[in-house]
Amino acid sequence: MKEETNPKYMQLLATGRELFWKYGFKKVSIQEICERAGISKMTYYRFFENKVELAKAVFDKEASQGVVEVKNILKEKSLPSEKIKKIIMMKQNGTTGISKEFLKDFYTSSGDGLKEFIEEKTKKLWQEMLVDFKKAQKKGVFRKDMKPEFLFFMSQKGSEMITDERLLRLYKNPQDLLVEFSNFVAYGISPHK
Repeated sequence: MKEETNPKYMQLLATGRELFWKYGFKKVSIQEICERAGISKMTYYRFFENKVELAKAVFDKEASQGVVEVKNILKEKSLPSEKIKKIIMMKQNGTTGISKEFLKDFYTSSGDGLKEFIEEKTKKLWQEMLVDFKKAQKKGVFRKDMKPEFLFFMSQKGSEMITDERLLRLYKNPQDLLVEFSNFVAYGISPHK
């Protein structure tokens, strides 16, 4: 049986996501995940060697789903401005409930391989997305004079920005900062609806 079709595996992913988003990676124990999921530790270890492997699986699932959603939006028959708005709204919905602890743990963790996994996965997904962005650019979704690779560069800078405590203090929550960053990349400082 594939893990993605196993209800217990999926419950662990959902519970891991919920707890990691709220408390960060480091503050959540395997015991807490198992209790919240209603799954034994023995079952947990059938799927994941440790907490880092669960975190990687959660990130992988979320990132892969995001890519599929963006690709679907780019294929829609709608105005470019509507597509960009939908992508930003998708980003906003996907980041609801993210804590400062989550951002710090996931984007600055060291020694456990999580940060490197996220960087490598992100790089692979962006390489895949660049093909779709270039197709969308030819259809007028993005400016003709824009280099889609610039979006990848900006996303990396965004990862640095969302862990900056001084910047985070300007916003009510990390989600507001992520939305601000997405809006800035999409619209600059121009007013938009």
